[in-house]
Amino acid sequence: MTVEVKKVQTKADYRVFFEFPWRHYANDPYWTPVLLSMRHDILDKTKNPSWEYMEGDYYVAWRGDTPVGTIAAFVNHRHNEYHNEHIAWFGFFETINDSAVASALLQTALNWAKERGYHALRGPQSFTTHEECGLLISGFERPVMLMPYNYPYYQQLVEGAGFHKVMDVHSFHRVFDPVMLEEGGQFARLNRVVERMKTRHNIKLRPINRKNLKADFKLFKDIYNEAWKDNWGFVPFTDRELDALVKNLSQFFDPDLAIFAEVDGETVGFVMGVPDFNQVLKAAYPRPGTPEIFTLLKALWHWKIRPKITWMRIPLMGIKAEYRKYGIVMMLVAYLVEQNLKHGVRYQHLDAGWVLETNHDLIGILEKAGMEIHRTHRFYEKSTTAI
Repeated sequence: MTVEVKKVQTKADYRVFFEFPWRHYANDPYWTPVLLSMRHDILDKTKNPSWEYMEGDYYVAWRGDTPVGTIAAFVNHRHNEYHNEHIAWFGFFETINDSAVASALLQTALNWAKERGYHALRGPQSFTTHEECGLLISGFERPVMLMPYNYPYYQQLVEGAGFHKVMDVHSFHRVFDPVMLEEGGQFARLNRVVERMKTRHNIKLRPINRKNLKADFKLFKDIYNEAWKDNWGFVPFTDRELDALVKNLSQFFDPDLAIFAEVDGETVGFVMGVPDFNQVLKAAYPRPGTPEIFTLLKALWHWKIRPKITWMRIPLMGIKAEYRKYGIVMMLVAYLVEQNLKHGVRYQHLDAGWVLETNHDLIGILEKAGMEIHRTHRFYEKSTTAI
């Protein structure tokens, strides 16, 4: 049967688009569903603050009466202004293993971009670099929190449709093993280096202020926007995006994993780690048709009563440019390890990412800390002049 790609226009269309991943990944051992409320907040153009500066449409691919794929085509006006580009994006790209379906979806997004005068289509990104972005090309295992997952065949289908690589981003992994933690081991040596650098540059580390989280999140936003301003693809947080981030992270936030660095009293850097709540969601398995209150009760059981979380992730880190040679990244990572030790190695695994493949300095620091690349996502692009 032929493939027909239809724009999402009705509530029934939206429901098909919304629920497609549960059908698509029903038998996959690794895919982890998000809370239904979080998916609604991302897709709802009246709730997601990113839609204040975006415009776009959702599409579903059909074979007869069967949905076989989805895609979003959109333009991020802030990205284009910030980077002086004139491109559109695709996101929420899901497809069965069929080149005709994948090509039809991507061609629809390309046509959407070309009709509006954009020079190229880039993605996947859903919807900004602060959210899930990139196509998984290596490390096909259970995704950590806020990282996208897809079947291995996606790469072949996207490249077969004429898209080429623009940028790879890596995630790094470290096991908190006994060798690392034992007296005289790697962590002890790391701590000795860290203490010397703290003294040399008058650096102090402090945890986040639990009594005034909003103020420290504002401080985090300012440092993050300053530290990342020259990075590929980065667009600064808006105030509403920060509010949404605070709301989302507060559901599973661990204050012990959020640390600021100060030099001569000035806050110059931070690291924010979060428990990998995907381990809980995998067990609770939110799904359409199940009231979220029941999912949350199951999640509470697997989170607090019979804890399942053994991973932590560092999704956010920033150091002001003039202080990057002070070794602050290493200090912040060492502090996270120390906090973990105080609680009896509550987290056995550390995931840090993503990191641009061109960020050689940070990659070198993470490798010196004993971390290795264990997952890679890729951004693709195709010129609209090619169609």
